[in-house]
Amino acid sequence: MTSIAWIGLGNMGSRMSAHLVSAGHEVRGYDVVEALRERAAEHGVVPVGSVTEAVEGAEVVILSLPKGDHVREVLAGAGGVLEHAAPGTLILDTSTVDVETSAWSHGQAGSRGFRFVDAPVSGGIQGAAAATLTFMLGGDEADVEDARAIVTPMAGNVFAVGEATHGIAAKLVNNMMLGISILAMSEGSQLAKQLGLDPKAFFDVARVSSGDSWAVRTWYPVPGIVPGSAANENFDASFSAMLCHKDVALAVAGAEATGVKVPAATLIRDQLQRLLDEDLGGKDCTLVVREASPDGGVEGWDGR
Repeated sequence: MTSIAWIGLGNMGSRMSAHLVSAGHEVRGYDVVEALRERAAEHGVVPVGSVTEAVEGAEVVILSLPKGDHVREVLAGAGGVLEHAAPGTLILDTSTVDVETSAWSHGQAGSRGFRFVDAPVSGGIQGAAAATLTFMLGGDEADVEDARAIVTPMAGNVFAVGEATHGIAAKLVNNMMLGISILAMSEGSQLAKQLGLDPKAFFDVARVSSGDSWAVRTWYPVPGIVPGSAANENFDASFSAMLCHKDVALAVAGAEATGVKVPAATLIRDQLQRLLDEDLGGKDCTLVVREASPDGGVEGWDGR
């Protein structure tokens, strides 16, 4: 049994931490939202009232936070991890942040005697619930192997992708590709409809042909086709437009910094931004399907 501090008990963190409890670890969890702490307690996480309480005596600290600013504050702010955890503690950051924040985190942790691994995940809420997430680990080789042992109960796949920040770099590139897949799926589903094709018949063709993708098989944006589609639930979010926009925007920023041309990623970023501009950032990212619709309306969405 390992003593683990978990910081961030939202949609991902609550589900992921529950698997560590099931694996026999002691998990103390903190989130600024009391209701999330209470919900995590239902799955065996011991709720505590501060980061300080969570990390006291912990052998491993795991972060699952919305933004890079949150990661910086939780690590190095007053009452933060680096102030109160024991030197030598292994810190894993599963958050999706910019590469600069990940590099800063490695540097801050290392300079104070901590071990740090960037450990972002792919697979969404469904993967977190089913313990089938893909973990991408970046850092010192020995630290990454220790991290592998910790994350395995939450994972379907665990990849050691290289040195510090390579985990988050892999995540950003992967999610940029996901965004482009959503763009292709959106346009294809709407064109198939306008050409008179039966939605299920076309989906059956696409999922075994050259138009296939993980997005098509998992999130096809037409009601009644795939169980996991947000179109079945008025596009309530499994992966929100706000979070998808954040990931794609970070990838586009990385492309701009390195001179890589990413016009398709820029297009889906801008489509997601329009959802945010209309206060629809809490809806599912696949609601960008409306961009391909001739009149902006799509099946499965009531317009709210």
